[in-house]
Amino acid sequence: MSMYKPLALAAVTASLAACVTIPQPLQGTYTDITSTAAQQGGAGGAKVRWGGEIIKTEPGQQETCFYLLSRPLDSEARPTSGNTAENQGRFVACRSGFYDPEVFARGREVTITGTLHGTVSQKVGEYDYAYPRVEADVVYLWPKRVAVRYPQGYYDPFWGPGFGPYWGPWGDPFWYQPRVIVVPRPLPPPPRR
Repeated sequence: MSMYKPLALAAVTASLAACVTIPQPLQGTYTDITSTAAQQGGAGGAKVRWGGEIIKTEPGQQETCFYLLSRPLDSEARPTSGNTAENQGRFVACRSGFYDPEVFARGREVTITGTLHGTVSQKVGEYDYAYPRVEADVVYLWPKRVAVRYPQGYYDPFWGPGFGPYWGPWGDPFWYQPRVIVVPRPLPPPPRR
């Protein structure tokens, strides 16, 4: 294997990593405090950047409040998702103006930047929950994640010894054969004598 393939792979990886940036409205310096820590109080006035899934959106006369299930943020400041995402409690973020609850619907991901202003007590079932309240400067609604399903027998052109369909005989599409699964049948019982 030539020395250029690993160097080319490293260069491509570095250039793609440079593309991962935080969106302009969410950039800045913020206090490193979680919503569960802010629930205890003592962090009033801190500038925060939090994110999570919308539980409910409540428009009012002057402002709209978003009740969120807090999630850690990834390198793009987007909330992590899925079953493995760590739950960091709940918080409420309010911003002046009207935000449509059909657009900012339950389960959508948002990132909020703003200032902490104490807590708000609301019922969760029969429990009185103290939501840390954020006076939001930015409410950033992320596009929905799209699940990608590959057809059976999908051939990844960047996998294998040839690194693709046009870079050698191993990746040539004419050499590719779909996987065949062989299921052995049980042997017939021996004849009775």
